Amino acid sequence: MDHRTDLNGVDRLIVRRGQPFSISLYLRSGGYQPGASSLTCVAETGPQPVEQYGTRAVFGLSPSVDTSCWSAAVISPPGDMVALSLCASPEAPIGRYTLTLGPSTQIQFILLFNPWCKDDAVHMESEQDLAEYVLAQDGLIFRDLNNYPIATPWTYGQFESGILDACLRILDMNPKCLRNPGKDHSGRRNPIYVCRVLSAMVNCNDDRGVLFGNWSNNFDGGVSPMFWRSSVEILRNWDTQACAPVKFGQCWVFAAVACSVSRALGIPCRVVTNYASAHDSNADLLIKRYIDENGKPVGSKEMIWNYHCWVESWMTRPDLKNPEFNGWQAYDPTPQERSEKVFCCGPVPLRAIKQGELTCSYDAPFVFAEVNADVVTYMKKQDGSMSKVTTTTLVGQMISTKSVGSDDREDITHLYKYPEGSAEERETFTKANHQNKLLHQQQQQGDGLHLAIKVSPDMRKGCDFDVFALVSNKGHSDKKCRLVFGSCAVSYTGVMGGNCGFKDMLNVELPPGGERRVPLRLNYSKYDAELTEDNLIRLAALLLDYSTGEALMTLRTIVLTNPEIKVQILGEPKENRRLAAEISLKNPLPEPLHNCCFSIEGANLTGGTVICESLGQSVEPGQDAKAKIYFTPTRSGLRKLVVDFNSNRLCHVKGYRNVIIGK
Repeated sequence: MDHRTDLNGVDRLIVRRGQPFSISLYLRSGGYQPGASSLTCVAETGPQPVEQYGTRAVFGLSPSVDTSCWSAAVISPPGDMVALSLCASPEAPIGRYTLTLGPSTQIQFILLFNPWCKDDAVHMESEQDLAEYVLAQDGLIFRDLNNYPIATPWTYGQFESGILDACLRILDMNPKCLRNPGKDHSGRRNPIYVCRVLSAMVNCNDDRGVLFGNWSNNFDGGVSPMFWRSSVEILRNWDTQACAPVKFGQCWVFAAVACSVSRALGIPCRVVTNYASAHDSNADLLIKRYIDENGKPVGSKEMIWNYHCWVESWMTRPDLKNPEFNGWQAYDPTPQERSEKVFCCGPVPLRAIKQGELTCSYDAPFVFAEVNADVVTYMKKQDGSMSKVTTTTLVGQMISTKSVGSDDREDITHLYKYPEGSAEERETFTKANHQNKLLHQQQQQGDGLHLAIKVSPDMRKGCDFDVFALVSNKGHSDKKCRLVFGSCAVSYTGVMGGNCGFKDMLNVELPPGGERRVPLRLNYSKYDAELTEDNLIRLAALLLDYSTGEALMTLRTIVLTNPEIKVQILGEPKENRRLAAEISLKNPLPEPLHNCCFSIEGANLTGGTVICESLGQSVEPGQDAKAKIYFTPTRSGLRKLVVDFNSNRLCHVKGYRNVIIGK
């Protein structure tokens, strides 16, 4: 039977639990005779195999293979060659095994989870889902903003050479294994345990994990997280450099590596993106933000990230005694808060988050806050007093993942939360004791001043453009206000940078029904020096009503788009046939680009390596950077060629081209 492990290579035996596999034995003396010959089989994993913990199994020959337990049966006629059909228990620990047949014959093999097996805890019914969440070696990760989600191509590469070995080494290097290897290897029968280990080991905060997180703008001693386009190079670097952490990662990189490892081990997995994601550090489901009288943030420790990525894995949850909690489980390898004294998070059922069941293992309150926390803003005044500012910030927006079988974005917000304002949502908040959000929903937006931010349709990096604050008076009396309208660079985690444009209007007068549209010009000459690699600018408008002393504030983050990378494939795409990718990108900046370089990578397209092509000349404004890069695909099927462009002034511009490789 097909174990779907051939992509790992055919030089060693790799099988899935709960599914028969065959081996052939050539007998040195005598032949096999049914009923007269016997054979004892012993399967062992880990350094201290014990039957009690499931790391050692002893079994003999049966008339037929039993897929519910370790078993073996002869499937060949009597003779000098014996063909055996063997099967590992669907509850056996995964990992490296030694199979001893009789007194001395030993066979080494690797056992993986089996989502095709109905008795495996990771069983998934749909073949289309299995093709996407286990077998697909590339995908898309959504980043930037909820009103402008940009798909970043990523090569998971779980079947590339050396990756499975690196994944098994991650399990072996985890502190639980180093402290008690026998217990740890026994725990590997359980995908809940394995995912919790991966959540801790993909970051290096408590152990010799894979990635070193860095959210500064200083990446000396490593590379920017924006550099990565594949898990393959990261996992190989970690494995070949004595498990030294790879520098550097941020949330989508942590999530992508965790997805690669999960799929390599046989656990269905996908990367998800939560837009406007709350980081609630004290578990009160409340994000408190503070500003001064000019709208500038001051002393805010808890953050709203523009987006945050984690992973979901598919499994049953017998530990929770409720079948509703089977299915997708969220877990997060990005080091944010400690869980059981370790930087890890999850797995927790999505159903538990949606229903407000915050006592569910693991870390339900933190994940619930990421998608449901309330945001309250206070103004700290010069006289030391503090007042509440009316805002409309919502967290947990447009939770996204790649669709099955296509490059479309699938919105899965409904798996995490009920519709805003629905009776089910109110019931969930009551159950979760989310009183602040309930109070907020009961407050109706009345007549009076209203404030909004509108933006231009075309906001490309390198251009000058306008953004607008819209102030309207829906009350019955004249209003005189102060409007502070500012902009600054911001990281995707919400950390503010330098000023990109500012306007302070002390006398904005509005009659009843009146409206003012106030422009703010953002010039490339000013914002370019302030931008981070995220290309994000935070717009903030603060309106102070002189007659009542009340303050309104609205925020909007914009992303400056990079130019499109165009890719054309030259030649007929076939296995082991040399192809060329003709790549181009137009310089959008009002200055030349120097040190330009294109690079490509793709699972089963570039041999697990990155192929680079440097341009020998500068690229003037409005001109095209062009390159032709050759590669040789090794397997047929739909493949994703990931392209990256870098230069002195324009960095980490990514694109991709889907290529159908024929046999």
